[in-house]
Order: sequence, then C-alpha cells, then structure tokens
Amino acid sequence: MDARFSLLRLTVAAAALAVVAAGAASAMAQERGLPPQAEPAQPAAPPAKLPRPQRGDRTQNLDFLFGALKAAPDADTAKAIEERIWALWFVSGSDTADLLMSRVKAAFEAKELDLATELLDAIVELKPDYVEAWNRRATIYFMKKDYGRALADIRQVLAREPRHFGALSGLGLIMQELGDEKHALEVYRKALAVHPYLERIPDIVKSLTEKVEGRDI
Repeated sequence: MDARFSLLRLTVAAAALAVVAAGAASAMAQERGLPPQAEPAQPAAPPAKLPRPQRGDRTQNLDFLFGALKAAPDADTAKAIEERIWALWFVSGSDTADLLMSRVKAAFEAKELDLATELLDAIVELKPDYVEAWNRRATIYFMKKDYGRALADIRQVLAREPRHFGALSGLGLIMQELGDEKHALEVYRKALAVHPYLERIPDIVKSLTEKVEGRDI
C-alpha cells in the first residue's frame, strides 16, 4: 500500500465518522449488485392505502414522505414512496439546470463521463443547493475510482440532505472498497434507519455485522 492510498484511507475514515456523527448511485450499486439508486425511476402510482401529502412546499412534502417511508408496512409501499422522493430530489427549480441535467443523463448513458462531469460542474456552480447534481457527480467519480472526490461530493449531498439514502449507500460502498468495513457498517445502518426497505442493504448489514462484530477489532 503506497503513501497516497494510506492517506486516502485516513481521509475516508474521518469522512465516515463525520457523517455518522452529523455518507451513489447507479454505478455504485452495480459494483456491489445493488439496485440503481442514483438513477431515479419514473414515479410509480402509489398504493391506495398510502396517504397523500398535504399541499405545501417541497420541504414539507419530503418530510411527509420520509415519515411515511420509515413507517411503510411493506416493500411495495416503500418503493412507491422512494420513487416520489427521487422525483422531488430530481427537480432543480431551474430550467437551465434541468436542461443541463438532461444532457448529463445522455452523456452518462453514452459513457461520456468526462462530458457528464463538465456538465455537472456547471450545474453545481449554477445551483449549488441542487442535491442530485452533487450525487450524480459522486457516482461518476466512483466509476473513475476517484474516491477522494466522490467522498467530497457525498459530503455535499449529506450536508444538504442527511436522509439521502442513495448517498449513504454510496458512502458505504466506498468504505467497503477501501476495506473499512466497520465504518461501512455504521453508514449502512444509518441508511436503513432512513429507509428500512433498501434493497439488499439488510443482507449486507447482516454479513458485515458477522464480520465486524463477530471478531475482535
């Protein structure tokens, strides 16, 4: 292990501790066989038993949906709520940012990652509070194995939306990639506290719990 990697490990550990105390994404998920968290699906029709949020602003709707997500009685209900949350996260509030994000999507699908990164650079400069731009760029940095920049963008996401289960899942993946299973477990548990029905994460938590807490560290 060279000095740069050792330094990165220390930086990662510090970032994880900050996230746990205070965490992309299609490519991240695919690396570990997880669902494509960072590519929000089209909002699905919610089950009839799921109450609709009252009219209000975006923050109120997100608060309502996160409360419903935590209390969801089954995975199907949770999935419908999750898709609504992704739909709200994906709205930038800027026509220009929305246009640029559509170009990011096209570039990403064409595997033109440098172009997608340049477009996302422009979006976060134009609209720094647009959480999904930071999250998408973190995904691309992860694909490029640029974990330092991926972590920096994940911190930006979680500073604005600590409940971002996609970013938390991505952070857990980076911890695992770097061999930091203890902090990966902490972050995954935090993600499950927000979204108890995250696909495959409970199985990963079970496996990591046996490895981390079933032996002396």
